[in-house]
Amino acid sequence: MNILVDAFGGDNSPIEIISGVVNALNESKNLFNVVLLGDEIILKQLLSKYHYPVGRLLIIDTKEVITNDDHPVDAIRGKKNSSIVVGLKNLNSEKEAMAFISAGSTGAVLAGAVLLLKRIEGINRPALAPLLPTSETESVVLIDCGANSECKPEMLHQFAKMGDAYAKVALSLVNPRIGLLNNGAEEKKGNELTQNTYKILREDHSINFIGNAEGRDILSGNFDVIVADGFTGNIALKSCEGTALMMFSQIKYGIQNGGIRAKIGYLLLKPVFRKLKDTADYSSKGGAVLLGLQKLVIKVHGSAKSQTIKAAIFQAASLVEKNLISKVAECMERIDKK
Repeated sequence: MNILVDAFGGDNSPIEIISGVVNALNESKNLFNVVLLGDEIILKQLLSKYHYPVGRLLIIDTKEVITNDDHPVDAIRGKKNSSIVVGLKNLNSEKEAMAFISAGSTGAVLAGAVLLLKRIEGINRPALAPLLPTSETESVVLIDCGANSECKPEMLHQFAKMGDAYAKVALSLVNPRIGLLNNGAEEKKGNELTQNTYKILREDHSINFIGNAEGRDILSGNFDVIVADGFTGNIALKSCEGTALMMFSQIKYGIQNGGIRAKIGYLLLKPVFRKLKDTADYSSKGGAVLLGLQKLVIKVHGSAKSQTIKAAIFQAASLVEKNLISKVAECMERIDKK
């Protein structure tokens, strides 16, 4: 399989992107090839410093870059030689191209995917689905986290079905526990959207819908899939990120300013803190999958570094091998047959 990687997307491109790609190629066993998209001259100069299986790394020369300052739709239509546009077009047209990974503008990746790629039949809109940590060994799928600010109950039903399929593939779960993000656990809580969605999810016996999930439940481990509209889901995601950053900042401050006892305590608990940091780092799992398309698109954080890019490449290869796209298509066929 060919995995396409946007070499000029993100805050740390192209150096961290290239490092992640090279590390992934060196650690894999001929599982995939990587196609880098970006300025060929710059990429070749940077790649000359690395040792890697040259035959498994291809370059597609693109001279334009879509930035966060560009209007997403205008950029997709206007910057036709950008790494995002060329990459998505290649993903759509080439049989060997199985996945596209970018740390670039989220808006541009989403707009480009909607405009340039084919959707799975029956899907109204694709949805972003990151994996968030709930414990050292477990994760939860949050869907949607920003692709669709305005939704209808039927769309959230589709998100639940896609999240169910994703959890079964990515987390190896047999019967994922699905919750609807709401401002209360009671059935009658929420606005018109969540109340109507609740009724639809409750009546779909092909999924294991266990009720509403409050914000505090997202990382509790009591749910395997959290369903939300993109506006609410994005706020929830950023809130989780901010809380984690604040907690680590407070721990660091307490150690630095707590005197000798705090420093000794830190040394004794250093392995615990390291494990906690690794568990909370959701970027180590790769990126957010854009579910609902006929090809795999993974959006990684704009500040992604080498480790995240490598993880996203292995994530893409694993999901392709496990036939994620066909599993999502099958779940949509079951909706149509109801």
